Amino acid sequence: MEPENLLKGRIAESLVEELLKRSGNRVYRFGYEAVLQNLTQLEESFDRESEVGQRISSIPDFIAVKGKKILFVEVKFRTDPSFFKKDINKLRMIGEFWRAKIVLVTLVKPYFRVFTSSYIAEGRRLDSIPIEKDPDLGVTPDVLNKFNELVEKYYPIKEKDEEKNLPF
Repeated sequence: MEPENLLKGRIAESLVEELLKRSGNRVYRFGYEAVLQNLTQLEESFDRESEVGQRISSIPDFIAVKGKKILFVEVKFRTDPSFFKKDINKLRMIGEFWRAKIVLVTLVKPYFRVFTSSYIAEGRRLDSIPIEKDPDLGVTPDVLNKFNELVEKYYPIKEKDEEKNLPF
């Protein structure tokens, strides 16, 4: 993966982590990169394409706790939401194993979108909702506005106010 894309993905993870924290969630890093990054460095025989490798690499990025509710959260960054379709197999695996919420950070409003585990059904459209409409994450418009400003500040926005639906 290109260094620029890695950086953009890490920025998206940090934005979502702080957005969830400012919305009253306790957030813990949980993903493959945080928990098991040394595995691939130490084990030359680690095969990410094997069933075990796929399960390990599908570990969601965060655990978010709000009250008594515990959620798994995976964060993805895509410049254009339509590029998200190429992730469908990994999203199915994350849904199957973890029932995680997927937060897509994109450069098209709404910048933060949530997909739930219903996306794993074969042939279904990948419908999303703006993050502030997700009843579990508790993101308020006031908090969200600050993070929308950060997206606009740190990412090159090409289409500012045009909302796109995912074409699949």
